[in-house]
Amino acid sequence: MVKSGVAALVVLTLVGCSGGSPATTPATAAIFLDPATTPLDPAKAKALQDVLAKIVATSDLESGSRGVTASVVTDRWTWSGAAGKDARGTALTADTSMAVASITKTFVAAEVMLLAKAKKVDLDAPISTYVKHRLTANNATVRQHLSMTSGVPNYLPDDYLRMDKAISAAPGKHWSPELALSYDTAPVGAPGSTYNYSSPSYVLLGLLIEKVTGQPLATVLRRDLATPAGLRHAAFQDGEKPQPPAVVDANPGCGPANDGYLPCRSIASLSAANGGLAADAPTVARWGYELYGGRVLPADLVSEMTKGEGDYGLGTMRFTERFGIGTAFGHRGEMSDHTSLLVVIPEQRLSVALLLADGNKQVDAAMAGLLTALQPLLN
Repeated sequence: MVKSGVAALVVLTLVGCSGGSPATTPATAAIFLDPATTPLDPAKAKALQDVLAKIVATSDLESGSRGVTASVVTDRWTWSGAAGKDARGTALTADTSMAVASITKTFVAAEVMLLAKAKKVDLDAPISTYVKHRLTANNATVRQHLSMTSGVPNYLPDDYLRMDKAISAAPGKHWSPELALSYDTAPVGAPGSTYNYSSPSYVLLGLLIEKVTGQPLATVLRRDLATPAGLRHAAFQDGEKPQPPAVVDANPGCGPANDGYLPCRSIASLSAANGGLAADAPTVARWGYELYGGRVLPADLVSEMTKGEGDYGLGTMRFTERFGIGTAFGHRGEMSDHTSLLVVIPEQRLSVALLLADGNKQVDAAMAGLLTALQPLLN
């Protein structure tokens, strides 16, 4: 784990992790101080808790939420809060786990970067070097799958409908990555094409990790990332099961039974590499701080993940000016019954996680409100 006892600004000339050409311009990556353990003063924390209360008080679930948890990690103080209930009426606490969906992609991308640093994976080699599959036959590189420019598009609406039918028939079934990919009928395009959000690319990257390491994905992500980052309440489903407290879902495809996975084992397993993580808000915020603060990966790898011209780097959403607070990185996660958003602002050494206990299309607006309330507390 990369540690720093003092703030440091590391100026690095990036060299391709896998034998690619050196970058033509240097990149900078800040190594954050240790995350604080001191709670934010309760009088100041009220402003943040009021934001959560307002989100829950909005009755329209298109702009409000039935329940929300949030957490902030800085090098000065920390804060976590909750408001509202889950779909079954159980009051949420700050350490209630939810499915955080595509935030999982930040872990998978970080692991691939570590494998590249160890020269076990060549980012600029075709992913078919490691994973033989009809979706890898177009010779798109590992890097292109990480950046979602591989030509492998997302599942089609009809693919999801067929998945939903299979899930409803057997919600407790384990899905292998190969089974999940068998539902992808979208035509594969040429590699290096324009950005096209692709969960199948991350299913393939999960297979790559398992092929190269010879270990289950959950085992590798815990060993190399979760444990070094000090993550307390994360579960890489379905290799791991979420620990209580956790929301009890009302996903219609999963039926009334609660099998201990979020939202149920079939969805958790078919989404393992692209969206299977379950965690609470403090864990998600801590992960963002450790990852984008250059503490769990070398700073040059973090710079590789966050650079790019568009809104997506390598397993990283680039929120440049999205929230009116300058450059920020992280990821969004969306399911029909959970919505999550991780935002890290390097200039402020700030990581914020917001988890909503329903499918909320206004998570960006909710995060913007939280960030606005945060700014006076950072001065």
